[in-house]
Amino acid sequence: MKAIVCTDYGPPDVLQLKEVAKPIPKDNEILIRVCATTVTSGDVRVRGFIFPPLFWLLSRIMFGLRKPRKKILGANLAGEIEAVGKDVKLFKEGDQVFGATGLGFGTYAEHKCLPEDGAMAIKPANMTYEEAAAVPHGASTALYFLRKGNIRNGQKVLIYGASGAIGTFAVQLARYFGAQVTGVCSTTNLELVKSLGADEVIDYTKEDFTKSGETYDIIFDTVGKSSFSGSIRSLKQKGIYLLNGMDFTRMVRGLWTSMTSSKKVIFGVSSEKTEDIIFFKELIETGKLKPVIDRRYPLEQIAEAHRYVDKGHKKGNVVITVAHNNKA
Repeated sequence: MKAIVCTDYGPPDVLQLKEVAKPIPKDNEILIRVCATTVTSGDVRVRGFIFPPLFWLLSRIMFGLRKPRKKILGANLAGEIEAVGKDVKLFKEGDQVFGATGLGFGTYAEHKCLPEDGAMAIKPANMTYEEAAAVPHGASTALYFLRKGNIRNGQKVLIYGASGAIGTFAVQLARYFGAQVTGVCSTTNLELVKSLGADEVIDYTKEDFTKSGETYDIIFDTVGKSSFSGSIRSLKQKGIYLLNGMDFTRMVRGLWTSMTSSKKVIFGVSSEKTEDIIFFKELIETGKLKPVIDRRYPLEQIAEAHRYVDKGHKKGNVVITVAHNNKA
């Protein structure tokens, strides 16, 4: 089968199209014929080994000392089940599914095996493969943090980076939970964020939300670029500052803030869960959740897709389509 192999850590050109062995499902696994995947910021970080210095050694141990241990990157997928192991009960051949592989990666390929109890579900009936592939990572991360923040009906919630892969889902999910949502993004994305349900939008190129005098129950920084001290000042008493990612300095400041005030700082790294993927399917099919797709690229142009994501200005998701000449 065709796959994109990450031959080394480095620029997008380390991603090479190659022929590799097609995987064979184990007794508890399904073989998915991948129709679409995505390029996430996580894929870009692993490919280029872009990690904070203090996490360098841990990251090398986790992902590979000299080159990526998982040669085929990609963690989201949507496709059709081509074969099932003899013990599989939850799915059958021909089922259309979507889901995520987490740190198992492997979706930059024509086929991928996953255990039947992995983070996946039947694809929403009202979605294409490309749309479905754009859901798992961003939506799971947004849901993880909003739940950590104990989001409740009627709260004032600010989403920083509201036009990104995580932010676009965070706006919609916060609205679903009944919050009053303010989205922070650039000028070109104001209308997009409004269309997703934000009650207010702030153009960060023209206005600093931390100087407006407004306070919020939750501030969710999806991209790690908000002012730490300014955000803390903009929280209500007992407010919560949610930080996506692992930045050592912010982690230390966050722990100190949580210990010495009524305000809490929560950081971490999310993972996809089966029950969450099923939850997203239900929201999608009732029109309460939709992905934003910025660009689509064929599998053969994945290096170009990585170059685009490297720039850090994508709106929502960058989707990779996987063409199959036949079902073999």
